[in-house]
Amino acid sequence: MRLVPQAMTTPPADRVRRLPVGAESQPGGVHFRVWAPASTSVAVDVDIPGQSPSLYPLAAAADGHFEGFVANLGPGTRYRYRLDDGCAYPDPASRFQPAGPHGPSEVIDPSAFTWTDASWLGPATSGLIVYELHIGTFTAAGTWDAARHELPALATLGVNVIEVMPVADFPGRFGWGYDGVNLFAPTRLYGRPDDFRAFVDSAHALGLAVILDVVYNHLGPDGCWLDRFAPQYFADLATEWGRGLNFDGPESGAVRELYRANARYWIDEFHLDGLRLDATQAIFDRSTPHILTAIGDEVRRAAAPRTTWVVCEHEPQHGEIVRSTEDGGLGLDAIWNDDFHHSAEVALTGRREAYFSDYMGSPQELVSIVTHGFLYQGQVSAWQKRPRGTPTRGIRPDAFVAFLENHDQVANTWSGLRLHATSSPSRLRALTALLLLGPWTPMLFQGQEFMASAPFLFFADHEATLAALVRQGRRDFMAQFGSLAHADMGDRLPDPGDPRTFERCRLDQTERETHTAALALHASLIALRREEIAFRSPSSEDIDGAVIGDQAFVIRWFCGPPRGTAADDRLLVVNLG
Repeated sequence: MRLVPQAMTTPPADRVRRLPVGAESQPGGVHFRVWAPASTSVAVDVDIPGQSPSLYPLAAAADGHFEGFVANLGPGTRYRYRLDDGCAYPDPASRFQPAGPHGPSEVIDPSAFTWTDASWLGPATSGLIVYELHIGTFTAAGTWDAARHELPALATLGVNVIEVMPVADFPGRFGWGYDGVNLFAPTRLYGRPDDFRAFVDSAHALGLAVILDVVYNHLGPDGCWLDRFAPQYFADLATEWGRGLNFDGPESGAVRELYRANARYWIDEFHLDGLRLDATQAIFDRSTPHILTAIGDEVRRAAAPRTTWVVCEHEPQHGEIVRSTEDGGLGLDAIWNDDFHHSAEVALTGRREAYFSDYMGSPQELVSIVTHGFLYQGQVSAWQKRPRGTPTRGIRPDAFVAFLENHDQVANTWSGLRLHATSSPSRLRALTALLLLGPWTPMLFQGQEFMASAPFLFFADHEATLAALVRQGRRDFMAQFGSLAHADMGDRLPDPGDPRTFERCRLDQTERETHTAALALHASLIALRREEIAFRSPSSEDIDGAVIGDQAFVIRWFCGPPRGTAADDRLLVVNLG
């Protein structure tokens, strides 16, 4: 290995970094910067084909950072950081891992992509309709490029926001993405970073916003090297999925900076229109501002003057997350509404196991959710044995994201059954109308609009020891849905690590041409939502409902001045009988 004299510690004044950490291609070379307070020295280990590996020592900088400018390197350079322990590790802020999380990082030049979306203004401030998809199973090929060619069909359907499941790189050949370990590196499984950019650019050309599901509550169990650089990344607490992050403890400043930079990175370098924040109940922070508020602010600043949309999943359903900071909230834009899903699922299928036991699926429940947002607003959940939800008065209706299917809930039927396979056609049509016309922000899950025959199962590819633990963990989790074990699969829970489990979940996009009735129903309801003033953006004062039978209810939208006239009032009668 060739030891090179210490790299220049700072680039010339005309070279400005985009992010506080990572490798950035600049005129004449590459500037490296990494936070590694656990080390006394750090060097860049560069592997150039046809040459001996070169080691470039970095200079110590403030607060445990190391940095240096290395001349005559550029995009495509593969490198690792060599630490005090003598081992070389991928960059914690790597923009691409061509061989996966255990391989070298690659220098990426984000400015090399030619964007055509200069006139794109961002998502509308109201009237959003979301479509959740998983790139690896959305098409037969499972790539950004293949998914890009299906975007016109989504535009024709009428959705206007695509929510992409996590893409931060993770080990193995397939996975949901919630065990990502390279926060800044779009997984190599779907293509290169510019393929992701081309997907977003094409979406914008069709009037489709794109937001990305990000996991800021934990990191995956395999391929995460952050603690080798700084044990301070992690807090002394555990989440359901692994160690929690240190957002408010000693030396948490650099941790907060990394996650704020990651949020800014997706908006700036990929022109994304916002983020979906996974399981925010597992993000612990006593700081002011809260890290969620800081992330929302980073997204808005990075996109300005474009509009953005930041939505969160928060299982306890605390409405304060979407209240303004002036009103004591965290200032995010929207929150998933599990109450709507759970009540609707019971109404559609009769499920009453696990968390569904808290719901009746009755007309009164559904009317209450329509008019108030959450069903639980502080009442005690019998299943959880603690209060659930918070009061929602004053929260705008479209801050709640409602859905009949999502990745979790479809997979939680053991065999990944979709609602059209577990409910009656007439009830499903009725609640599809409620979903797509209701006052909330509706969301569809990939293939829902044409009643896809493909299931959606839990899949994750890991090495043998971890795969066995994941398989048992999934079985233990699914035990709460015991009544479905016999009804669907007996004792044969699909193996998450079996490639056939993953392959079964790929959508057959030709079903758009064969399942025409379902597609027409969804498209016509979305068109009605867009065309009718009553459905576009009602306030909580514009809508009311009443039970009119054991299995029926009515919702009324009032459209008096200044938005319309009494003639614009609309009624929706939902009959579940």
